[in-house]
Amino acid sequence: QVQLVESGGGLVQAGGSLRLSCAASGSIFSINAMGWYRQAPGKQRELVAAITSGGSTNYADSVKGRFTISRDRAKNTVYLQMNSLKPEDTAVYYCNADAAPYSNYRVYDYWGQGTQVTVSS
Repeated sequence: QVQLVESGGGLVQAGGSLRLSCAASGSIFSINAMGWYRQAPGKQRELVAAITSGGSTNYADSVKGRFTISRDRAKNTVYLQMNSLKPEDTAVYYCNADAAPYSNYRVYDYWGQGTQVTVSS
């Protein structure tokens, strides 16, 4: 019903930048909040950044001032600009969206397949 596809991960040196993109597709009636989570090996998945339909943003303390989340509502796409990357940012990054499909208009929690971000020291 709703699919999320991430892109933009990769390998970068410490201090470098990457930009992640996540496009939502399918039979979408509406999308509320969208966000990015990450999961490092042996750790729990954690919120990195989120953005509401109105544009309000929320960031994990560990990425404030370095990461910026943005959203193109017309394209149903959310972005994560990551600057000044650190080795501890290494993780699989997952896109998340609270969206309602046309099939029943109920809001569900959708996840992308994840994209690997590796920061070398």
